[in-house]
Amino acid sequence: MTNRRTFIRTTAASMAGLGVSGSLTASVFSPTGILGANDKITVALIGVRNMGWYDLEDLLKQPNVVCKTLCDVDDTVLAEKAAELVKRGHQKPKLEKDYRKVLEDKDVDAVIVGTPDHWHCLPTVEACEAGKHVYVEKPLANSVGEINVMLDTARKYKSIVQVGQQQRSGAHWKSAIDFVRSGKLGTIREVKYWANFNYGAGNIPVPDSDVPEGVDYDRWLGPAPLRPFNKNRFHGSWRMFRDYGGGLLTDWGVHLIDMGLWAMDVTGAPQSVQTLGGNFANRDRALELPDTLTVLYEMEGYNMIWEHNGGVQTGPYDQNYGVKFMGTNGTMVADRDKWRIFSEGGGEDRRMEEVEDYPSDYKSHINHCENFIRAIRFGDALNAEIEIGHRSALYAHLGNISYWASDRVVYDEKSRKITSSAKADALVTPEYRGPWKFPSL
Repeated sequence: MTNRRTFIRTTAASMAGLGVSGSLTASVFSPTGILGANDKITVALIGVRNMGWYDLEDLLKQPNVVCKTLCDVDDTVLAEKAAELVKRGHQKPKLEKDYRKVLEDKDVDAVIVGTPDHWHCLPTVEACEAGKHVYVEKPLANSVGEINVMLDTARKYKSIVQVGQQQRSGAHWKSAIDFVRSGKLGTIREVKYWANFNYGAGNIPVPDSDVPEGVDYDRWLGPAPLRPFNKNRFHGSWRMFRDYGGGLLTDWGVHLIDMGLWAMDVTGAPQSVQTLGGNFANRDRALELPDTLTVLYEMEGYNMIWEHNGGVQTGPYDQNYGVKFMGTNGTMVADRDKWRIFSEGGGEDRRMEEVEDYPSDYKSHINHCENFIRAIRFGDALNAEIEIGHRSALYAHLGNISYWASDRVVYDEKSRKITSSAKADALVTPEYRGPWKFPSL
């Protein structure tokens, strides 16, 4: 019988150097100007709260990495995080509110873009133009048009751009993908993702209010439309409003969909996308994204399905989120804790051998940060190079576009247009509020 230890041995070659390097996946990128092992790498963080801070913490655990600058629109956040760095023994950082001043600094080798989604595009594009390396949080950006120009820019400048889809650096995710590709599950007929989280219900509405002291709210809005300040659109809950984020589908969806695209070796857009959903259970809450959504991706030879339900924390297989690969011999179910197999049949008639549950080592994020630094220092292949982030973001955004347009979506990758619906195609590229301008090459 095949057990977990046996499977580890069979995949040992592909896992060589686990937790270090780009051995977990190949990349089309081949960087130049590689630094040596003892060269200092100076980073700056743009967008200091939450995931941006978490990214910085793990990057600073890498040898000879220092942080020179913190950049954020909120003085309180800047002061708190600067004090925390000093408390932990790091040098006192320079503080900025304008990301452009960070990019002008010749001492900065790499930037982390940990801003809300609507602020991913401009700093990333301009960082590439300035010759900086970039670790940008997922989703790659807040629209299809933005992710396209980001990809083009990174390619033009041959930039090292790692997208914060850290599951690509997870040992148990890599082993799960290897198992799916081994053929032991038989013919895969369905790949399904689900994400049920309480925060997807939105917050209780509150009235507009004054901008908090020390916050540059106009800069926070940036290219998004001008609106009165409301705390539900600000720290912690902005992603439930379409000007700034894409809800559960772009938040969790890019992580989970990426695993399906990886396992099924998908390199292009879906054949079509059709979405059903609405705000069915939380109509009294502050949110612009659906609390209930089903997205049907038409793929060649199998179905791909996304589902989310905001306001609940239960789901299939006693998991509130996960990915399922249904094969003719058995089904794999995976999340960040483990992957496991449910074989078809019973007793001696089971169609595949028993496989023990494969647990996570919970090192995917620090592995991902290490991989980014090793790409800069030694030229290792990136585990989540920008094309990977582009692809999963494309799938997520097409699902939201289908919902907003109430129409089936067919996306042509050559023309970068939605050919099935003029209403949907109008949502591909956002209109930027001045003085910010949509980037062009």
